[in-house]
Amino acid sequence: MNELASLLLVLALCAVAFTLIGLGWRSRLRRQADVEQPPAVPAELGAAAVAVEGQYVATTTAGDWLDRIAVHGLGFRGNAEASVHPEGVLFDRDGFPPLFVPRAALQAQRQDSGMAGKFVEKDGLVVISWTLGSRTLDTGFRTRHAADKQPFINALQELISANPQAQADSGK
Repeated sequence: MNELASLLLVLALCAVAFTLIGLGWRSRLRRQADVEQPPAVPAELGAAAVAVEGQYVATTTAGDWLDRIAVHGLGFRGNAEASVHPEGVLFDRDGFPPLFVPRAALQAQRQDSGMAGKFVEKDGLVVISWTLGSRTLDTGFRTRHAADKQPFINALQELISANPQAQADSGK
């Protein structure tokens, strides 16, 4: 009987934990209800300057690497292919709708070692800062192969450099 009581106690604690996690996620969805829907992928994209496989880490509020954006599926980690096109950056995510960041929305890119519960070696993540409506967001991506990271960064930097809005914002 002692083993059965222990098992029931563990199951009850697990149920309570999952209920609290669900309530927290639902609360986050309500708080972020004003986050706009990300732009649709254009019908025609120019040729990709670079396409790399890796892991989409998450999208967070810019500067707050723990404030994961839960709405529109932006907070879920998963495998993805990131490609840099003349029109913007496309994250083709497995199991979720693709995320397209238009060139005009791009602000900056940097390397970091962690965000939203994903921690890697120093400068292992490529983080793109961009605007969605009135919000500035950070989207993290980790290339599957280390050799792919620098070409991805170079293509991003070239795209951001060609963006007049990013130029104006960096001069502030």
